[in-house]
Amino acid sequence: MATVQQVPDILSPQFAADPYSAYRVMRESAPLIWHEPTQSYLVSRYQDVERVFKDREAAFTTDNYNWQVEPVHGRTILQLSGREHAVRRALVAPAFRGRDLEEHFLPVIERNSRELVDGFRDRGAVDLVDAYATRFPVNVIADMLGLDKADHDRFHRWYTAVIDFLGNLSGDPEVAARGERTRVEFAEYMFPIIRERRGNPGDDLLSKLCVAEVDGVRMSDEDIKAFCSLLLAAGGETTDKAIAGIFANLLTHPEQLAAVRADRSLIPKAFAETLRYTPPVHMIMRQSATEVTLSGGTIPAGATVTCLIGAANRDEQRYRDPDRFDIHRDDLSTGNAFSAAADHLAFALGRHFCVGALLAKAEVETGVGQLLDAMPDVRLADGFDPVEQGVFTRGPKSLPVTFTPVAT
Repeated sequence: MATVQQVPDILSPQFAADPYSAYRVMRESAPLIWHEPTQSYLVSRYQDVERVFKDREAAFTTDNYNWQVEPVHGRTILQLSGREHAVRRALVAPAFRGRDLEEHFLPVIERNSRELVDGFRDRGAVDLVDAYATRFPVNVIADMLGLDKADHDRFHRWYTAVIDFLGNLSGDPEVAARGERTRVEFAEYMFPIIRERRGNPGDDLLSKLCVAEVDGVRMSDEDIKAFCSLLLAAGGETTDKAIAGIFANLLTHPEQLAAVRADRSLIPKAFAETLRYTPPVHMIMRQSATEVTLSGGTIPAGATVTCLIGAANRDEQRYRDPDRFDIHRDDLSTGNAFSAAADHLAFALGRHFCVGALLAKAEVETGVGQLLDAMPDVRLADGFDPVEQGVFTRGPKSLPVTFTPVAT
């Protein structure tokens, strides 16, 4: 198994400042690295990460979520396999695609975006991360579930604590304790609401989860609470960073921003390329069920495997000129980008492909469209250069822009 001393440790400040340079070295010289601090094997090439996610040989499991996710969410659909996973996914998936998404939740998405944009459309300047990206997906999820959006700050605090827990690669005990506390607080908040919806269901997603039944199986209160916790964290954090990322990428590539402004059908292309170029989630773990040989060596059975999405999505063996942001590239299919047949890895692949991918697409298409309508000449604030932050999840922490207000 290849190892090289020049690869920065994934927990180092050097790596956090520029992971993409480190990823390049990994792919070229050390595609499989044993990482002692996280007790996991780092996998960086597209073909290897794709193989782990698709898992056609039943060689990889999601057993790692027992210790990685359960302490903050409870037992979720991520940990399930076989028929148990298929049934649980069938219970929740309909709300995130097709008629349910279009008829019930697209109006929710449009309304929540419009409310936020109306709050700053007359100002001429705004930080898109603070005023929009961090608020929009959380508000949408709360609204979909029929929860009180006045609790936004509490939801945001909870999902931030959960994401910090999941990304706590260094094992900070305070971060761990804060994440575990969130599980208790969220349960105390949700269980009374779940009981009320069971007795008096409405048209919201939480009510749909309460009454859904497949093959005689219904979700328990704990199942529903865990799924809502997962939805809030995964849907909030990733869409937050995706919206910030797509604008950061377009604003630093003005000719591509002009193309999207002129032709809104290019928004899905810009989103797909953002997911490839600057994915919100850079790392997803799996567990090896058997001994497996990948590029660079062999992984023993029972090992934790850290799939480096941020590295795989810039693999020069898979994409031409991978370090270039290009919404017009022909080696990335927009048609498949939000399905389990995607040829990028930002949503994972296989049976655990992100159930909320089409929801994220709807949020981004709606949000970017409304923002461009309100800010047709949007530009970065003078002297500002967008900088990504984070290791496990990554995106701009701030994105100040200026624009000429449009008369309404």
